[in-house]
This record gives sequence, C-alpha cells and structure tokens, in this order.
Amino acid sequence: MIRAYKFLMRPTVRQVQALGEMLRDHCSLYNGALQERRDAYGHVSKTSVRYGMQS
Repeated sequence: MIRAYKFLMRPTVRQVQALGEMLRDHCSLYNGALQERRDAYGHVSKTSVRYGMQS
C-alpha cells in the first residue's frame, strides 16, 4: 500500500520569488509572535500568551 507520494517541484522564476516572499513573511510573523510570548513571560505578572490569543 502506498501511503504517500512525493512530487518534484519545478517552479518558475516567478513562483520561486513568490515562495521566497511567503517564507520571509511567515518567518517574520513567527518571530514576532515568539517575541510577544517572551515579553509577556518576562513581564512581572508572568502572563502566558497562548496561540489562541495571538490568532
């Protein structure tokens, strides 16, 4: 039984640029959320910021 398929990506130059831009945006979003969690934890009240609060 085959459970998964692997497809070779052959993106165009334009698609490579779009994927790179999406990756940069997602990295920035993730790092911003992580910093928000660190800041909240470092605060005096030791408040935690959960995923649901950030989404």
